[in-house]
Amino acid sequence: MPRVILYTMSRKQKLSPKAAKAKAIRDKAIAMTDRRRKMKAENQRKRRAAKKRGMNLNGKDYDHNTKRFVSVRANRGGHGKGTKKYNTK
Repeated sequence: MPRVILYTMSRKQKLSPKAAKAKAIRDKAIAMTDRRRKMKAENQRKRRAAKKRGMNLNGKDYDHNTKRFVSVRANRGGHGKGTKKYNTK
């Protein structure tokens, strides 16, 4: 069973302890898939290179669909078109 760390200070959802633990296990399993690990590694490479070039990346994330840095807010759920468009399963 994966190790689960629950953060109680700034929870985004109001879940029971049992539900929060189950969600943490699901989220960890998804984050550790090959696809997600490759995306995370790519994010880190791009971010380090951009910082080296002197870019200000405060509040920005790398978007794999547009291939550029966008605000955290804009980098959610397919840019208003939903997630079915990209069908990443």
